[in-house]
Amino acid sequence: MTNIPLAVPDAGVGHDPWWVVLIKVLFIFVFLVVLTLFNIWWERRVVARMQQRIGPNVHGPQGLLQSLADGVKLMLKEDLMPKGVDRLVYVLAPAIVAVPAFLTFAVIPFGPTVKIPWTDTYTRLQLTDLPVSVLYVMAIASIGIYGIVLGGWSSNSTYSLLGGLRSSAQMISYEVGMGLALVTVFLFAGSMSTSDIVAAQSHQTVTLFGSDIPLPGWYGFLLFPSFVIYVVSMIGETNRAPFDLPEAEGELVAGFLTEYSSIKYAMFFLAEYINMATVSALATTLFLGGWRAPWPITIWDGANSGYWPVLWFMGKLMCFIFFYIWLRGTLPRLRYDQFMKLGWKILIPISLAWILLVATVRAVGRETTFSRTTLLVAAGIVLVIAIVSLFVPQKPKPEKTEVADGEEFDAFAGGFPVPPPLAVKTPSRSETESRSKEGSRG
Repeated sequence: MTNIPLAVPDAGVGHDPWWVVLIKVLFIFVFLVVLTLFNIWWERRVVARMQQRIGPNVHGPQGLLQSLADGVKLMLKEDLMPKGVDRLVYVLAPAIVAVPAFLTFAVIPFGPTVKIPWTDTYTRLQLTDLPVSVLYVMAIASIGIYGIVLGGWSSNSTYSLLGGLRSSAQMISYEVGMGLALVTVFLFAGSMSTSDIVAAQSHQTVTLFGSDIPLPGWYGFLLFPSFVIYVVSMIGETNRAPFDLPEAEGELVAGFLTEYSSIKYAMFFLAEYINMATVSALATTLFLGGWRAPWPITIWDGANSGYWPVLWFMGKLMCFIFFYIWLRGTLPRLRYDQFMKLGWKILIPISLAWILLVATVRAVGRETTFSRTTLLVAAGIVLVIAIVSLFVPQKPKPEKTEVADGEEFDAFAGGFPVPPPLAVKTPSRSETESRSKEGSRG
């Protein structure tokens, strides 16, 4: 077997010529813009089919150019600016949202080392990689939320302000759950590098009763609770239905977007769909093996070489995008208290317990001679008990008693200041008869 001559040892990232880096940057930009236009069209078509409608079908074949026409229309529309806004922050907010959305894809691996056509240069299908690539993605994605908050604050509108405040609370709540869901992945992979995590998911074996049983290397199977927590958190992080509370049109007109129009509105819209692709690509990389081919395609020796892995990566990515669309067309919007309860009282406690369980199993299995089979069985029993406990009905709360006549109302009795109840006095029978007589006399 002949060795392939590489431009640099191992063709690692960070050693590419300047023109290769430029091509990669341009490819990521064009890829995200085109993917956004396609996702908008796809969402409208799928939701239309779910609602027994037609959807876009006029501009281009099957209506594929409808999203492009809408984008051109937004760019050419008159850009209005309401009175009383903070002009500098109002203009910068869309850019603060859009720019980080493009930067996050810099560390996402699309495939292995390949040869660039019509050249003798070999490169990895990834712009760059860091020892803490996953933390970089989460940090950059967090910056975009500040643009939403600042856009709502600077618009000088009550609806926009409330939408921005909701977004800040949503960011704090679900970024904690998302970060905790990734801790177990770091424990198994031993790295925070996206390329190392993909390599760690190549294969896994578990010894049960003296025999080695091959298991799927994807962490989506091995760390299924983490995968579920991450999927729920990524939907809340991207403000998508049923967690689209910052822009709830039934309550806040359009939320933080209420006072925006033209290209500024388009930048917010573009950032939302790019963020959907970003968290979906991160889920594919961390839990579904990244660009590695799924079984049974792995039987083919060339499945994970050349440009074929790009196809597997895109297939997994589009499955997550379809999941987003399916949720939007299926589930109603949650109440805000339900949304906060899901994040703080369910996702975060389960994440902490799952991290403790996984860390214990890993530590005991490495540092002692205790049977790993027993540990796995015990961990499964604890997990089943925890899941069953979620379906146990809660104890009904005692009914609130009305304040008796003459008794002083305590606004802080329940722990929260509430206004006193409206005193509606029902007229007695004698008062009703006297009023009716006075009316007949008049």
